[in-house]
Amino acid sequence: MEIRSNGFWVIGGSKEVAKLISKCVQCRKLRHSPEEQRMSELPKERVEISDPFMYCGMDCFGPFVTKQGRKEHKRYGLLFTCLSSRAVHIEMLEDLSTDSFINALRCFISLRGAVCKLYSDQGTNFIGAKNELRESLKQCDTDALEAFLANKQCEFVFNAPSASHAGGVWERQIRTIRNVLNATIAQCQGRLDDSSLRTLFYEAMFIVNGRPLNVDGINDPISPEPLTPNHLILMKSKVALPPPGKFVKEDLYARKRWRRVQYLTEQFWSRWKREYLLNISTRQKWHVPRRNLKVNDIVIIKEDMLPRNQWQLARVVEAPEEDDGLVRRVKLQVGDRGLIKKQGTAHKPHIVERPIQKLVVLLENN
Repeated sequence: MEIRSNGFWVIGGSKEVAKLISKCVQCRKLRHSPEEQRMSELPKERVEISDPFMYCGMDCFGPFVTKQGRKEHKRYGLLFTCLSSRAVHIEMLEDLSTDSFINALRCFISLRGAVCKLYSDQGTNFIGAKNELRESLKQCDTDALEAFLANKQCEFVFNAPSASHAGGVWERQIRTIRNVLNATIAQCQGRLDDSSLRTLFYEAMFIVNGRPLNVDGINDPISPEPLTPNHLILMKSKVALPPPGKFVKEDLYARKRWRRVQYLTEQFWSRWKREYLLNISTRQKWHVPRRNLKVNDIVIIKEDMLPRNQWQLARVVEAPEEDDGLVRRVKLQVGDRGLIKKQGTAHKPHIVERPIQKLVVLLENN
């Protein structure tokens, strides 16, 4: 406006101003949006034929309050989802410790069979379980036994820290199950014990595994029966019937705990159909490839709990490309804010890993 008020009209002036603003470090720091990249192709574990629960994603959800006598306890759910059949398995955790997770993992493997890969975020209980299993493996005396266990034990694959979107295949299942369970259990707060909560988890698991994987012909009376995860993991087309009888709201106050669970199961099924099955939609984002981050790019790390002017400055030290040639997670060298260097001692750089969706580029290394 200042140029125009002085009687000058620059052809394409707004574009040139926009270019200068886009290269300004201070403007990027204050207003630039985080990085994006085209969504990657489905991993081969999701598109190749494999046994149910051979490749799984897992995560915890909760807490849920149970009552033992006069004491209240927090319990959590551990969800496993098969990457190929889209079936789910739910185990109950007494807490979020490593020991509790390993016990639940052994229960899952005992029921569903061997697992080749387990995908998850970098929860402390998952990291601790991986380290404990690795240390137990080193205690084997014979090389042959160690090699056998190394081939037979499941492999843990972790997403980048703060990259919950990378686990959408199980995060979406957890969101639906947790929302319905929270609303269902709220009807009898403080009236469930551990065994009732575990039974409710299994009933919810069976309902979710009975959902159709394809809804295109669900309203066509002459179309074949929709394929469900239960068809793949149970090899049965016959649906298991609920216990006989009519379960009403008054059963929440009954002394027979199994009737409470069956009433809550009916509530879960009705909410599941109303809130999930009728609202299935596809995601509409991350379709366009963007510039790959490169080594020596200067970025700031997005922190949801901090104001933008306190986001930490970092430099890209590793930018590995995936199979399609795009970079979606990088390793960063961050500043030593809050650390005091001792004179005469070498300081080891602090390296962190982040997804590109948590980074704002300030200076590009061209």
